[in-house]
Amino acid sequence: MKTFPLQSLTLTEAQQKQFALVDTLCRHFPGADFLAGGDLGLVPGLNQPRVTQRVEKVLADVFHAEAAVLVQGAGTGAIRSGLAALLKPGQRLLVHDAPVYPTTQVLIEQMGIVLVRADFNDLSAIRRAIAEHRPDAALVQHTRQQPQDSYILAEVLAEITRCDVPTLTDDNYAVMKVEHIGCECGATLSTFSCFKLFGPEGVGVVVGKAETIARIRATLYSGGSQIQGSLALEALRGLVFAPVMHAVQAGVSERLLSLLDSGAIPEVKKVVIANAQSKVLIVEFHQPIAASVLEEAHKRGALPYPVGAESKYEIPPLFYRLSGTFREANPLLGDYAIRINPNRSGEETVLRILRESVRQSTSDRE
Repeated sequence: MKTFPLQSLTLTEAQQKQFALVDTLCRHFPGADFLAGGDLGLVPGLNQPRVTQRVEKVLADVFHAEAAVLVQGAGTGAIRSGLAALLKPGQRLLVHDAPVYPTTQVLIEQMGIVLVRADFNDLSAIRRAIAEHRPDAALVQHTRQQPQDSYILAEVLAEITRCDVPTLTDDNYAVMKVEHIGCECGATLSTFSCFKLFGPEGVGVVVGKAETIARIRATLYSGGSQIQGSLALEALRGLVFAPVMHAVQAGVSERLLSLLDSGAIPEVKKVVIANAQSKVLIVEFHQPIAASVLEEAHKRGALPYPVGAESKYEIPPLFYRLSGTFREANPLLGDYAIRINPNRSGEETVLRILRESVRQSTSDRE
């Protein structure tokens, strides 16, 4: 299985991204403002908390966009808000010819959106699909939907934009891990969850063109639909730590890849790094022991399931079945392969848990 993972930031690049975020924060929160906590309610003239507005300005500047808005519902809520700003019910949406992420599929069905599919790995296929079906907008998932995906986000967005179709990118699992997100590559809107960036539950971000962001903001009339100031600050605090922490995690994954490739655990047939959806190790065994390895790994401290896929709660390594979209693309692989996300652990911990779990699983088969 050949994969095409996104290029992670180096530790030095991640540090620079952190420093740039803090520099931007300083420009919007002078003195002790950042320590004062967030306000509440619908400030007259703003119709939102003042601190929330300031955090949104920080986010817009950090991602080199015209505007940003914080929304309820985490990443799913951000995608919902973005799609509603770009499409009316029943209109056509261009998507990659691959399994759609399940929560996004629910939104598509709720809005009665008609899907137009094209292979995003082939720019000519995108042109043909747009010419034939005239979609009203396009949704591009930044990370991989299937192992063989190799498309370059900026190239896909440029092709769609040339055809005068507005674009929304699902940047979950890519923000603060790669150099640029969708809006920095020309997308009309970028969407992502703060929960996957060490922030609070339930807060999503939409960043991009001011005119389109204004349509989303117009729907946030009531106080109950607002992200209050204290929650906005919590989201920003988590974001500050995300780039370096994810770069450290990426380094652990690279070292694990090298060790397992070198035969550190003979029972491992093959290992690759893939964005599925977070960047993980896909470990394939010679025998169909995936389920047993997972059961044993959980006894040894590995997390049995994600909380928010790299949220602030996920500290031990995650040993988990392949993602739904990967299993749909490779149905037979589920018995032979697992995914491992080191989270905050080092390679020694992951190797210990994997080695002991494989040893027990193969012993049980004899």
